[in-house]
Amino acid sequence: MRHPIHLEHLGSLDAFTCARALSQLPDLLFLDSALRHPVLGRYSFVAADPFGRFAVRGGRALWNGDPLAQPPLSALRSLLDRYRQSRMESLPPFQGGAAGYLAYDFRHTLERLTPAPTDVPCPEAVLPFYDVVVSFDHRSGDAWLVSTGWPEQDPDKRQKRAAARAQQFRRLLGHGPRQLRDCRLASPWTSNFSASGYRKAVKAVIDSILAGDIFQANIAQRFTACVSDDFDALAFYGQLRRVNPATFGAFLSFDESTIASSSPERFLKVDQGCVETRPIKGTVARSSDQQRDGNLAETLLRSDKDRAENLMIVDLLRNDLSRVCKPHTVRTPVLCNLESYAAVHHLVSVVEGQLQPGVRAWQATTCPNGQLVRCWNKDHPF
Repeated sequence: MRHPIHLEHLGSLDAFTCARALSQLPDLLFLDSALRHPVLGRYSFVAADPFGRFAVRGGRALWNGDPLAQPPLSALRSLLDRYRQSRMESLPPFQGGAAGYLAYDFRHTLERLTPAPTDVPCPEAVLPFYDVVVSFDHRSGDAWLVSTGWPEQDPDKRQKRAAARAQQFRRLLGHGPRQLRDCRLASPWTSNFSASGYRKAVKAVIDSILAGDIFQANIAQRFTACVSDDFDALAFYGQLRRVNPATFGAFLSFDESTIASSSPERFLKVDQGCVETRPIKGTVARSSDQQRDGNLAETLLRSDKDRAENLMIVDLLRNDLSRVCKPHTVRTPVLCNLESYAAVHHLVSVVEGQLQPGVRAWQATTCPNGQLVRCWNKDHPF
């Protein structure tokens, strides 16, 4: 049977230029390795105009806006099975499929927890299903347009759709990138915490730890600012990737929300049965003075406090991975290694293991404490 994937080599196209050229399409997704690295920052991906859209809102699974009878994870598994495809090993790993986000409130789908009020309403999950992806291998300098032909099920119809969709995207890329608009803020950033409120939050966490209710917590501080009606979020992300290039950057322009992310941390990678997570704990700001910068890095490496924090999260992730991995395969090949970025030094560890037979990428991703950042496997890239 003929392979339905339509593949075109695009030469040395720039990833951000590609994102700008496709930014008028719905559900733009840009998984961006602005910081080049031979392994961690090797690939970037741009996709848009999905053929289908999985979402979770109020604990209910939706497909293209229509409710599904199955619970969210079962519904997602069914959709992934329906549009399952093999991967071409010679290409960058994301070759179509589901990609998006799981919000923190998705935790209620995984565990029984007391609901917490939120003043930033958004779906618990949004995972568009993409049939066309432009992928970039920064090591070789090559760019590829991959068109899968989904949602057609008949092989001949899939092949025809794949070719037609590839032509549509090539035409859009040929028009060149759109002109970016203004991305200046209309007001200063403001925190949702006061000094006294932050101290109260710290005390509440300490009391909960002493009571045995929890053993760690992240106190998240949110900063907000106003923007004008013509604010250009992609231009804002363009500035972010210039001043703070990261191996795992992302720009998601969805109907419900827009996400601009610049992260050096891989939460989870699943590839051919091997699962890897790279937790970061321990951070210090860099200095423009070379000698002082080196001293700061050395101090971080010797810090008992930062090392203890890193070890704690390593133990947590070892425990989580042991729930889905084969016995005695979970190990920590890298512990408290120094990684340096534009503005900070980090301590980074690596925890890995071999998944149990039959465990899919989405099952590993949604084990307790899970949040989707970037994850793909051989059969279900998402």
